[in-house]
Amino acid sequence: MAVERRAESGVNANRAFVLRPTGEFFYEERPPPILRSSRDVLVRIMVTGLCGSDIHYWQHGRIGEYTVEAPIILGHESAGIVEACGPDVKSLTIGDRVALEPGISCNTCETCRSGRYNLCESMQFAATPPYDGTLTTLYRLPEECCFKLPPHTSLQEGALVEPLSIAVHCCKLAGNIQGKSMVVFGAGPIGLLCCAVARAFGASTVVNADIVESRLAFARKFGASTTYQMELQSPELNAEMMLARSGLITGADIIVDATGAESCITCGVCALKRGGVFIQAGLGSPRITFPIGQICDKEATLKGSFRYGPGDYQLAIELLQSGRISLKNLITHEFEFSEAGKAFVNVSKRQGIKTIIYGPDVDKMLAERTMRDINGPVYSRF
Repeated sequence: MAVERRAESGVNANRAFVLRPTGEFFYEERPPPILRSSRDVLVRIMVTGLCGSDIHYWQHGRIGEYTVEAPIILGHESAGIVEACGPDVKSLTIGDRVALEPGISCNTCETCRSGRYNLCESMQFAATPPYDGTLTTLYRLPEECCFKLPPHTSLQEGALVEPLSIAVHCCKLAGNIQGKSMVVFGAGPIGLLCCAVARAFGASTVVNADIVESRLAFARKFGASTTYQMELQSPELNAEMMLARSGLITGADIIVDATGAESCITCGVCALKRGGVFIQAGLGSPRITFPIGQICDKEATLKGSFRYGPGDYQLAIELLQSGRISLKNLITHEFEFSEAGKAFVNVSKRQGIKTIIYGPDVDKMLAERTMRDINGPVYSRF
């Protein structure tokens, strides 16, 4: 039976950044969220990263079957501070700094019970119509969707645990990566994170392919052992040149496409070693011309990758805690909540790598003041 009650929080206002179906943004005061079960947690959002899906909903009003038909709050890459807990919450307390896994599954359907809750048909995922996202003051999630951040991990990095978990899930789908070669198409945040995770998992060679040299230069510092700038020629010739320059004579063991572009997908299939694994992570056109014959001829494994599943968030946080991955350098642009519209424009122009927006009444100084050190919390109730 659902339990609904007002959370006892020190924050009274609940300001939201809202998108209209017509594509305009506006600010609005919303009622504070209600704790719907005894295991719910109320989080004050401190930092939110912008994702390509946020931009797509703004510019196009839909992604596949999901359409913006009513005002919606965007944002789903977030970290914040626990403001209130239901009486049965055991692993969290008020003041904890947490990364948010922004999807609530039903936990009862066949896919959930089989351990693949990311495929739940009843998933309530933040910023996916009709469900509101995290560009707001307060956000409610069940306890299992809130992951405590390590003491020396900033809230800014905590917001990027979400895309890092996507990369973790992607690389886990490839199986044992230790000592194997991987080509990642796309030097956006997900592609870059796939490179970093692959190296952390022990890949011997990680090639990053993109069309923008400045992003490839960043990739060489972030996890890629080598890079390849795609040229205006056939995918087959690009594959041949990339493999030759990378020393992968017989092809790559693993291909990850984080672009969704038909030319990259075709190039990736051409570059795949016989018996290799192809992971599709990027979303582009829903229908493309695909070289299925090569998949059969190479007896390759083709897998789709969708968000993240059990253990991915925790493993992402462990990669941060161990220092095997650092997310600080990914963040190139920061905006206050009052400038959220400018942040969307910045991402739409492909400026920098990752853009973050601070929560209402939060700035960089306040976000950093909530860092915990080895002596304990320095949190205050604002």
